[in-house]
Amino acid sequence: MADTSSCETPPDADRVKGPSADEINAALDTLDVSPQSNLIGLLQDVQDVLGYLPPPALERISRQTRIPLSRIHGVISFYAQFYTEPRGRHTVRCCRGTACHVRGGRRIIDTVRNVLGIEDGQTTADMMFSFETVACLGACALSPVVVVDGTYYGKATAKRIAEVLDQLAGAESNQEEAD
Repeated sequence: MADTSSCETPPDADRVKGPSADEINAALDTLDVSPQSNLIGLLQDVQDVLGYLPPPALERISRQTRIPLSRIHGVISFYAQFYTEPRGRHTVRCCRGTACHVRGGRRIIDTVRNVLGIEDGQTTADMMFSFETVACLGACALSPVVVVDGTYYGKATAKRIAEVLDQLAGAESNQEEAD
């Protein structure tokens, strides 16, 4: 599958259409964007609405908050929670911390890579899944741990995680057929 991570190759323009100027303006109009805005909170809110932080939104935030675009990019690049490229509808995070590694975390990561056909930091070509590994998920007693769309799977096995991913993909396929 194609590489669409925010740190590497940007997604194909034909495959992923970002929000229009009207959609960006509508999203930002609902938020209190001013020089008094809390930048991190504002960026979180914009990303929640748009799914990521597209350049036109960042430019408008810069103008309205009077924060230089370079400083905004500094904040975005510092915090792993922010994305400047479109993400998949489902996010899979695998812990690569010591406790998870010792208890088979590498097998889980390899399973996710094989099932999804992508590497750490990438998004599937159909924009269904984004995959990332993290240093720690803070649930070491449950290791190995995987978080899929905010749901923690503790004492994970490769088989169980493959089933979860297959169920998500199947549920979306069934939904598309129903529509």
